[in-house]
Amino acid sequence: EEGETYKVLIASSARGAFDHLASVKPDLVILDLVLPDRSGYEIAEHIRQDPRTQEVPVLAVSARLQPSHRAQAEEAGATAFLGKPVTKRDLMRQLRVLLGSPLEVTKS
Repeated sequence: EEGETYKVLIASSARGAFDHLASVKPDLVILDLVLPDRSGYEIAEHIRQDPRTQEVPVLAVSARLQPSHRAQAEEAGATAFLGKPVTKRDLMRQLRVLLGSPLEVTKS
C-alpha cells in the first residue's frame, strides 16, 4: 500500500538466514519452505527454539499447497501461511495482521 515501507534483509539460502538471525532480531520472518540447502521447516523450528526469536512471527510461503504442508509448517512454528504465487495485496494484508502497524523502514 502507498506509504507503507519495510526494511528487508534477504537470504537466498538457509545459511544466509541463520547468519541474519544471529545478528538481527527481526520483527517478522517471511520464509520460503523450499530452499536449496535446507528445509524452511528446519529454519522455522530453529526460530522457535531460540529464546531471542521464539516470539517472532513467521510467515511461511510455499507452492506446496496441500493441507499436510500447511500442517507441517504450523507444527514447525509458522504463524501464517501464503501459497505461491503471492500477490502484493495478500502479502501486505498478512504483514498488517502480523505486525499490527507498518514500520518505517528502507530496503537494504
